[in-house]
Amino acid sequence: WWSRVATRVPRVVNFFTQTWGIKTVVKWVIGMTQERDFPVYATQNFKNQLSQRQNKFSSSQKVILWPDTFNNYFHPEIALAAVDVLEAAGYEVIVPQANLCCGRPLYDFGFLNLAKHQLQQIIQKLREDIRAGIPVVGLEPSCVAVFRDELINLFPHDEDAKRLSKQTFFLSEFLETKVKDYQPPQLPLKAIVHGHCHHKAIVRMENEKNILKKMGLQFDVLDSGCCGMAGSFGYEPGERYEVSMKVGEEILLPAVRNASQETVIIADGFSCRNQIGGCTERRGLHMAEIIQMGLRMNKSNER
Repeated sequence: WWSRVATRVPRVVNFFTQTWGIKTVVKWVIGMTQERDFPVYATQNFKNQLSQRQNKFSSSQKVILWPDTFNNYFHPEIALAAVDVLEAAGYEVIVPQANLCCGRPLYDFGFLNLAKHQLQQIIQKLREDIRAGIPVVGLEPSCVAVFRDELINLFPHDEDAKRLSKQTFFLSEFLETKVKDYQPPQLPLKAIVHGHCHHKAIVRMENEKNILKKMGLQFDVLDSGCCGMAGSFGYEPGERYEVSMKVGEEILLPAVRNASQETVIIADGFSCRNQIGGCTERRGLHMAEIIQMGLRMNKSNER
């Protein structure tokens, strides 16, 4: 809800959250540790950028791309990369235009009735497409986990909730298991991969491994457990921030710092990328960006 307001004047919001001195006061007011930085709002969100595309891909095969809060308002480049990847796989991408949210933070703080209301809105808006069997691809692991897990726990007798749960996939999972004979582009790079907790808990990382192997990457999937952020946990002051850093420093952060500059860092979770970006000089990339990178490199080689 705050992001919907902030995206109308992102430069103003970024001024208050990124300017030295002012941001210190803002952090103190909202109860955020001074050691963390605020995420930066994109100057134009994903859905607005997508609506301005001139050449829209059309296909009989359709897929819904879930525009989660993080990739819609903070990292639209990731969602746009996913559109490129899905279209290259032969799918027309449908993006819900209504202001919807899975409500992930609401569960963490016990607002279950409000969370259920959020999910009821989603089911209502997507009902026709859900019943038509159109799959849903999510980019943020915590959001996918809501549809796959919490949704059917909160609505155990709702057939549309069951359909949405069964029809929701991670990007790599969808490409690997639902796209017939999918062949990703080649990308001969080195990479280290960190899996988000919700991702590993639901489907592990086998689909990511299979796609990266097909792409020709030399990669290492870190046995890193949690990145340490755990949603808003790592943004809270005092002991929680300290615990967050201790967890990150066990495996993930040292591995990122020790990686060569030629090695790409793959992390699909928003919190995970914030932990990496805030504690090292590296930037984590989403699988969508990695595959898009391969698509662009192949096009360049063809020229």
